Amino acid sequence: MSINWVMLNDQEGFVRLPNERLIYSSPPRTSLALTPLPNYKGPESLSIQSSAGCIHLTNQRLVYLPSQKSDTLQSFSSPLLHVRDSHVSAPFFGPNVWTALVQPVPGGGISANLPAVQIKVTFKEGGAFDFHTNFERIKERLEQAVEVQNDGARGLRSVDLSAVHLEELPAYEGPGNSSNSTVVGEAPVAPEQTRRASQAGPEPAEPPPCYEEVQSQSVATELEERLRRAS
Repeated sequence: MSINWVMLNDQEGFVRLPNERLIYSSPPRTSLALTPLPNYKGPESLSIQSSAGCIHLTNQRLVYLPSQKSDTLQSFSSPLLHVRDSHVSAPFFGPNVWTALVQPVPGGGISANLPAVQIKVTFKEGGAFDFHTNFERIKERLEQAVEVQNDGARGLRSVDLSAVHLEELPAYEGPGNSSNSTVVGEAPVAPEQTRRASQAGPEPAEPPPCYEEVQSQSVATELEERLRRAS
């Protein structure tokens, strides 16, 4: 995390780093507050605030640019891997707030006696959950890339950022979604049954010749046999 170290640009707001891509930009009335951790009891004090500005999320860092620059705050930036414990709170009244803990970097304008700083970003015109969702997604991809490099101590310096996948992955479609799949609940027909059915031919539409006469004789014979047994 650093204060007033972002190179500004009149057209794009700030100068991009090598292989840096802009992921999300907040509405202009987004406020920022930097304070020590709530449980910090040391002698250092910190209170940096901006009532309006834009926070930008890239594939490498967070960048906040206030609408009205001052001597104490012209810009704020932090590498994504230095941000921890981020969450969004949605009060019953008032705008949503994104809160996180940020680790200062050497020479970044924050005292080294502060192990971490609390950042609160208030989205007065909405966008907190969109920002948080994109932040968590990009940060997860970066952490996976660093883990693959097996060099977490050096962080992003060892990662080829141009090769890190940033887009949403497509939804998985299992084999059951194929057009050639069997309808659920229908038992497959065995090849032997199909062969026998084809050899037997189609079912006749009418009974065979003399069918009724044979049936009558069988009934009469069975009746005579029952009467004989009864006598």
